[in-house]
Amino acid sequence: MSASSHDAQMRGFKGYFRNLGRGILKYKEKYLLILPGLTWYAVFAYIPIFGLSLAFKKYIARLGLFGSPWIGFSNFQNVFADPAFLQSIFTTLKINAGRLLFVFPFPIFLALVLNEVRLGRPKKILQSVFTFPHFLSWVIVASIMVNILGQRGLVNSFMGGVFGAKPVSFLGIPSYFLPIVYLTDIWKSAGWSAIIYMAAIAGIDTEQYEAAEIDGTTRLQRMWYITLPGIKSTIVVLLILAMGYLMSGGFDQIFNLSNPATIRVAETLDMYIYRITFRGSVDFSFSAAVALFRSVINLVLLFSADRIMRRVSGSGLLA
Repeated sequence: MSASSHDAQMRGFKGYFRNLGRGILKYKEKYLLILPGLTWYAVFAYIPIFGLSLAFKKYIARLGLFGSPWIGFSNFQNVFADPAFLQSIFTTLKINAGRLLFVFPFPIFLALVLNEVRLGRPKKILQSVFTFPHFLSWVIVASIMVNILGQRGLVNSFMGGVFGAKPVSFLGIPSYFLPIVYLTDIWKSAGWSAIIYMAAIAGIDTEQYEAAEIDGTTRLQRMWYITLPGIKSTIVVLLILAMGYLMSGGFDQIFNLSNPATIRVAETLDMYIYRITFRGSVDFSFSAAVALFRSVINLVLLFSADRIMRRVSGSGLLA
């Protein structure tokens, strides 16, 4: 590179940063508004990325993160040699595939139903009722489930008092665990997720409904031929994002709802990472290898789902 081109490049950089500084000063209120969010992402999302190097090291506490020796892919070899790890992958895919099948469509159905409620006050009350569970922590939800389905809970008290039935530990039966997971997930998240679909429905041109109503269509027909196609792009985007979490997600729920009786069907990949990290001998390098593997698979699933949806429906995350 010649001296003149180098000087021109440096002047370009200086001009860019000068204009950037002027823009920040001009719109300082807006930048101050987004500063807390940017700080949060920097501290909790970007800086911890350096910790992924533990997956390729043998972590020694006294040497620290950067002083620990590199051991290549040895941690990954140990991970794939553990049968519990492979079982946790199968359990994670099984639970999250069920979420896509049973939990994901429910907010769409709820948004469609709420959109058909014409009276303003009942509609607002229903929205508040369905949205409220989102603000409850999974600790509280699990406590509610214990009070309802526990051996001394509401269901067993009713069954014993009316029919004289013996108490049943619903939360301790492995075959009941997945239905409980899906039902509590729907109850807690459906109302909040439906807000996104209702916002998309609000953007549909009302003239389409008026024209269809003049043609004599029923509400169900308008819902099927106008509302659903109108929010198709939103459904596709959220489905792609959900596919990107097939190998993770739901740790708080699984952790609080599971117990020693159901751990065989409840140990997802997140639960496996928690168990090997905080129980028994602590091996942060092993845990980092599992977490990195999970993140890479999620990324592959995300891009694969995006490409498939683009070919099938013609829309994706960016189009």
